[in-house]
Amino acid sequence: MERIAPLKPAQWSAELRAFFADFRTRVHHGGPAPANTRSGTNLLGTLARHPAFTMAFLPFNGHLLYGTALSDRQRELLILRVAHLWNSDYEWAQHAVLGGNAGLTDAEIGRIAEGPGAAGWSPVDAALLRAADDLRESGAVGDSAWQALAAEFDEQQLMDIVFTVGAYAMLAMAMRSFGVRPEPDLEPYLPVRQ
Repeated sequence: MERIAPLKPAQWSAELRAFFADFRTRVHHGGPAPANTRSGTNLLGTLARHPAFTMAFLPFNGHLLYGTALSDRQRELLILRVAHLWNSDYEWAQHAVLGGNAGLTDAEIGRIAEGPGAAGWSPVDAALLRAADDLRESGAVGDSAWQALAAEFDEQQLMDIVFTVGAYAMLAMAMRSFGVRPEPDLEPYLPVRQ
């Protein structure tokens, strides 16, 4: 149920329109968004209700999306696990698309919901998923996941793992609380609830 209705782009202030345009250009490395990137207008329209927060938060989020020390695939594994753990359909749908762009197969995307113990994960992939689970369960990456990750990643990558999970957990909570609905182009990517 929509609790905070998104503003239509025509209702955004000129400053916010310019900010969103600049943000999208920066996160796509100076070029247009790829053709298979979904619009996100419901999320941006909801965030437009709080311009000061939005203009402070999106550069941080942009780092996690496009400036992270993690690979795109690793980032999307984490975000999709967060979307599953926090039951965020919007986040899942948006990042199922981005995960495919990052090289995750449909089978891998589907298996993310099964978690780190599912057959087929490499030890590093399983440790990334376990880190997201640990952060959800206890607020800290557990020793076994940390040791596995520290053997593969440098300090900045380890920090980006925690910040990615934390930021996307916050976004999941916000989107569910505000009732942000997926745009029609995201509906084919919504998770199947059992």
